Amino acid sequence: MARHFLSRLAVGLLVSAAALTAHADESITLASTTSTQNSGLFDYILPIFEKETGIGVKVIAQGTGKALDTGRRGDADALLVHDRVKEDAFVAEGSGAYRKNVMYNDFVIVGPKSDPAGIKGMKDATAAFGKIAQSGSAFASRADKSGTNAAEKRFWVATGAGVPEGKDWYKETGSGMGATLNTAAGMDAYTLTDRGSWANFKNRQNLEILVEGDKKLYNPYGVILVNPAKHPHVKVEAAEKFINWITSDAGHKAIADYKLNGEQLFFPLEAE
Repeated sequence: MARHFLSRLAVGLLVSAAALTAHADESITLASTTSTQNSGLFDYILPIFEKETGIGVKVIAQGTGKALDTGRRGDADALLVHDRVKEDAFVAEGSGAYRKNVMYNDFVIVGPKSDPAGIKGMKDATAAFGKIAQSGSAFASRADKSGTNAAEKRFWVATGAGVPEGKDWYKETGSGMGATLNTAAGMDAYTLTDRGSWANFKNRQNLEILVEGDKKLYNPYGVILVNPAKHPHVKVEAAEKFINWITSDAGHKAIADYKLNGEQLFFPLEAE
């Protein structure tokens, strides 16, 4: 009798241990931007989420355009990106189940201290882009269909001259934010960057922030559940735990608490 009881107890403990291990090993794949990765934000907030829920998050860091394509293929469970027009289109086409606001920061224009285009201190980002084009000063573009690249192109178009593709002074890196900042530093070139990536960028050399504060430099981020109707393997329950957490008070606190050298880099947005 005692032996039978102990045997049943052992089996129960093994089942419980297996269940706990399975829970601890549960994970989702999040396709997100290089800016959220380069800024150090994920290194700070994801361990908090994982500790609270036991759900791991595997991040694929790439430009927003590529992250959306990853979602279209069903190679991620959720997305955290920053190009509102493309995000809304992604949901409208049925690739995403829904989108929620998460946070915002802003873009800044950085460039060499010598400032050959004479844009330092300008408050109109479009006018600054116009002066860079008129002066033919070196500019490093991500050219990677990222949210930052999309914003950059909007500024070029707004100048009336269009995107300067093919110009000798316009360097297309096809790379993420960190690599593009390295290129700009090496070339003494201007570039557009999100503030978070800039704050965490060490190889500044002669670069500094020259233009900031224009409301057109506002940079919102959204989180999207990849549509399980198109991709049944999407881990809906775990992905929604992440979405609900990052848009909750707890997630907002984690985002707001992340600072670099005392500077808050991201600001929570109320979910729609």
